[in-house]
Amino acid sequence: MTETATATRTVTVERDLPHPPAKVWRALTESHLIEDWLMKTDFRPVPGHVFEMTADWGTVRCEVIEVAPQSALAYSWNAGDLASTVHWTLTETPTGTRLKMEQTGFRDDQPMYYGGAKQGWPRFFDALETVLDRME
Repeated sequence: MTETATATRTVTVERDLPHPPAKVWRALTESHLIEDWLMKTDFRPVPGHVFEMTADWGTVRCEVIEVAPQSALAYSWNAGDLASTVHWTLTETPTGTRLKMEQTGFRDDQPMYYGGAKQGWPRFFDALETVLDRME
């Protein structure tokens, strides 16, 4: 018996933000701030922590995979039959932080999830920038 690997796709969004990594990290890891730009959640930056994100369209089930303060964060992102991973990378720049988000694991037979992520993440980044601009 042979197994064939299923091809998956990735959505990547990268932006330079005029804020230090510590501030961006807070917006990515503090539940009340995440709620302001992404979804309501009980997130905690602790490897193995299982949490949910909820919006009017449904619930995403997640588990924290990686926590490297002010540099990297990863968690599973599971909704319906989508099993994916969201990985954040923060890189300090002379003017602030380059923030990169990669959501991996979209199967070829999941065009709605892939299309939704391609359209949704840039809007989430816009909302994140608004939150960062008003944070102390």
